[in-house]
Amino acid sequence: MSIDSKALNAVNMKLREKSHVKRIRIRPGEYHVANKNVIISTLLGSCVSVCLYDPVRKIIGMNHFLLSNKRYAKNMPVCVTEAGRYGIHAMELLINEMLRMGASRDNLQAKAFGGGSLLGPATTNDNFFCVGDVNTRFIREFLANDGIPLVTADLGGDTGRVIHFCFDDFSVYVRKIRKTVNRRLIDEEHHFWKNSIEKQEQKISAPDVDLWE
Repeated sequence: MSIDSKALNAVNMKLREKSHVKRIRIRPGEYHVANKNVIISTLLGSCVSVCLYDPVRKIIGMNHFLLSNKRYAKNMPVCVTEAGRYGIHAMELLINEMLRMGASRDNLQAKAFGGGSLLGPATTNDNFFCVGDVNTRFIREFLANDGIPLVTADLGGDTGRVIHFCFDDFSVYVRKIRKTVNRRLIDEEHHFWKNSIEKQEQKISAPDVDLWE
């Protein structure tokens, strides 16, 4: 899905109407939950953000995560792989915090964004290039397995996204970012990906190996 200039102007106008609302910005590895009028924003490339909300009890939450692993399993569900373990952890943190604040699991609905393929295999010597696809597969699998309806999704593609999740009506405004910004975003996410793997390897003496073929 691409946003043309007319649509982009409409998004900017809507956000200007909400300029009085407090903004919360999250980065990779973070999440935020709120039960009052805020806008949660983040910048996504290969990472995925899930915007969860309980429309009955008026609680929202957003995370920003990336499945950090040296290799990925192509021929099995991502959720049962070593990489999927870290995605499940990110989702459980968000869901548990929403439940703690009073949300009901039965009411939860989701909107998902990100998972862009910004870096082709010809330009890297590791498996970071496929992380956007793996993140996309994971979040669809996780939500389906957990019984959380995926109301809206803007996943994949070849560009980054800035998203703004609004408490008042549970809407998510999306702005695709310029190609010139993508390079900086790739570098930042790749650094986060490698650091996450290093931390995992410090905790696990003999990690499982999942192969991407």
